Amino acid sequence: MRKKVIRVLKAAGIVILCMIAIVIGFFAYVLITEFKPEDVEELGYTTSSLELDKRDITLVTWNTGYAGLDASTDFVLDGGKQVNPASRQLVAENMEAIDSVLEELRADFYLLQEVDYNSSRSFHLDAVDYYLPALATRIYARNLVCRWIPYPIPMIGKVDSGVVLLSDYRVSDAIRRQLPIPFSWPVSVFNLKRCLEVSHVPISGCDEELTIINLHLEAYDDGEGKAAQKAMLMKVMEEEYAKGNYVIVGGDFNHWFPGTSAIYGDNPELWTPAYFEENDIPDGWRFAYDGSVPTCRSLDKPYTGSNDHQFYVLDGFILSPNVELVSVETLDHDFANTDHNPVKLRVLLGTDSDD
Repeated sequence: MRKKVIRVLKAAGIVILCMIAIVIGFFAYVLITEFKPEDVEELGYTTSSLELDKRDITLVTWNTGYAGLDASTDFVLDGGKQVNPASRQLVAENMEAIDSVLEELRADFYLLQEVDYNSSRSFHLDAVDYYLPALATRIYARNLVCRWIPYPIPMIGKVDSGVVLLSDYRVSDAIRRQLPIPFSWPVSVFNLKRCLEVSHVPISGCDEELTIINLHLEAYDDGEGKAAQKAMLMKVMEEEYAKGNYVIVGGDFNHWFPGTSAIYGDNPELWTPAYFEENDIPDGWRFAYDGSVPTCRSLDKPYTGSNDHQFYVLDGFILSPNVELVSVETLDHDFANTDHNPVKLRVLLGTDSDD
């Protein structure tokens, strides 16, 4: 009897040691392969040979929610129950619908956020090259890369995701600027390393360039990280403007635009974004957003189209003083295929006398 007990204990010990070894091995693998971008990196990209030859241009920004946050979903980290989309077919259908909307919007430049490449949560479908495949200029800046995110249950898994700029016009260079990371180790290993994707677009007959900054700012820290990211954004904006460039910043700011929280309310029981005030940007610059239609919905439950959801205005643009706002409109797609609505901007890049 004693020998049998010893054998059982030895077997149990071996099993426990194997489990410990697997856990240690997993974390060692994730840590060794951690995404560690430089502060400034040149991005690889493809580009068109067509030079921008007009001053009246349109841009669209849209957080595509990795094609997994359609109206039928909620999300566990925002108070819901779901972790990943229900099926590969659902993601594929959302991608197809998002692409169709982008085609209809017919913009000169498209700024997309939460675009996945070979990720578990989007069933390894490649959205980076899927959207608007006819456009030659295609720039991908990663902001979430992890071999395996081990939470919650079921686990999120492998993620390779970021922001994408698409256009039919030529860019002269594309830079990834690392934003301050608000999370300490080891949480930072599994979290976003958010960035600014800075592209320079030559303008025919003009010494200055159009600078487009695509971003997806911090959502979940207590405030210090958001403030540090916002300060860095202002610094980069002013550096680009000091060169004489026309500067357009677009994306998901994860901040209420001025005055919009009063329109849609601010439920403290749900995820709460930070705030932008008019004086948060330099003198002469301006926000461009449409407060008449929400750009984002809460993910605490699936979307029913009713008024018992929290809505936000988080997506839009910031324009330098030499960029004239013509119009900005949030297109209401009723959150059918992602938890955000697209925003379309039309601007004029200064005048001939500015050159």
